[in-house]
Amino acid sequence: MTKEPAKTAKNAGKATKARKPLPKAKPGEVVLLSGGNPQIPKGYGDGPVQAYIAAMPGWKSELGRRLDALVVRAVPNVSKAVKWNSPFYGIEGRGWFLSFHCMTKYVKVAFFRGASLEPPPPGPSKQEHVRYLDIHEDDPLDEKQFADWVRQASELPGEKM
Repeated sequence: MTKEPAKTAKNAGKATKARKPLPKAKPGEVVLLSGGNPQIPKGYGDGPVQAYIAAMPGWKSELGRRLDALVVRAVPNVSKAVKWNSPFYGIEGRGWFLSFHCMTKYVKVAFFRGASLEPPPPGPSKQEHVRYLDIHEDDPLDEKQFADWVRQASELPGEKM
C-alpha cells in the first residue's frame, strides 16, 4: 500500500511536481543552460575558466577571451575559478572581485564592489555594492575603461564565496 503525503496547511491543495532532471552532457560535450550559459564543473585555476570560455556560444566566446585577456593583463597575479557555472577572478587570500555570465542576448559582467569604482559601471544591482556591465553582440567594449575597473576592483576587498 502506498502512503500519501500528509496534508498540511503549507501543501494543502497543491499538486506535487516532479523535478525535471538537469541535462547531461555526452563525453566531450558541454551542456548549455538557460541563456546559453555553459554548464562547467566547479574548478580552480585557468583550465576550468578556459573550458567555460571555449563553450560560450557564438560571439560570446570571443568576448570571453577578450575579457579574460584584459583581466590577466591588468592583474597578472589574478586567481581564477569556475563557480556556479561562471568564471570568477580574484586575489589569493582577498576574495573574488569579478565574474561574468552568459545571458540570452548579452554577457553580464559583475563587479562585486562596483559601487566603489570610479566611475561605477553603469548597471545597477539589488545588492548595494554590486554593479554590472552588460555587453551585447554589437556593443563596443571600452577596453581602457574595463581594464581600469579591473585594476580598481582588484585592489578592493573581495567577496569570500
